[in-house]
Amino acid sequence: MALIKGSVARNLNENNVTQAVIERFANTPDARLKVIMNALTRHLHEFAREVNLTEEEWYEGIKFLTATGHKCTDTRQEFILLSDTIGLSQLVCAQSNKRDQEATEQTVFGPFHIENAPKLANGADISGKRKGDPCYVNALIKSVADKPIANAQVDIWQADAEGFYDVQDPNWTPAKMELRAAFTSDARGAVTFRTIKPCAYPIPTDGPVGAMLKATNRHPMRPAHIHFMVHAPGFEKLITHIFVEGDEYLDSDAVFGVRSSCIGNYVRHAEGEPTPDGKKSTVPFYTLDYTFGMQPV
Repeated sequence: MALIKGSVARNLNENNVTQAVIERFANTPDARLKVIMNALTRHLHEFAREVNLTEEEWYEGIKFLTATGHKCTDTRQEFILLSDTIGLSQLVCAQSNKRDQEATEQTVFGPFHIENAPKLANGADISGKRKGDPCYVNALIKSVADKPIANAQVDIWQADAEGFYDVQDPNWTPAKMELRAAFTSDARGAVTFRTIKPCAYPIPTDGPVGAMLKATNRHPMRPAHIHFMVHAPGFEKLITHIFVEGDEYLDSDAVFGVRSSCIGNYVRHAEGEPTPDGKKSTVPFYTLDYTFGMQPV
């Protein structure tokens, strides 16, 4: 295609402006950045042409993105939520994490992870004062060759039985962390802790993403799950969820994060049965046993 220059460059229109923009990126020193900017330009321009985007619609889009940025805080990432709800997060996650069949599948990160969760010993109770059915988790960290991985660093976080993460409490501070912790796997590759059985919950709908879901007649619900992030030397980092078998939203997750291999069997036990820590529960409780298969680097 001929270069856009001279009088043509002063008379750009809907047919030649795309090439003019791409040419402005010609001297980008970072080759990968150049590829991304060129492709972004082509696809954005083609989108505008396909829908015959009007100036009023373009400005509404600008206002939406501006509001999305304003909604972001240190404990809430509305842009990640937006990416999640249009499937972009899962697309990038899937194409960036192609793994062996035996490896646990990666899924979306979500907007509510925070750094520096309390480091606790195996067997700890992370539920704090949150209400819900007790749940005892026994997670095994293994290689795809079925060998235990000791000293893996495992971050856990989840919502409570009412569907809220601790950071959604307006009075939350880092000293009030609940339902999140960091563990180290033992010689068997095991991480054990007590928590509460997760439940389905809506993603935050009090911001621009919620307005988008309402305008498109979509529900905001996520199936019940516990988040896990596993770091182990020599293995790819794993970010995933363990969902609850039978949850009504497994086939319509608002952020497209469900993977069949990440659905766990949360087993219900009757009141009075022995718990995994050797005690007897005065209320019904659940157990979850799950083995994470780690992909070598």
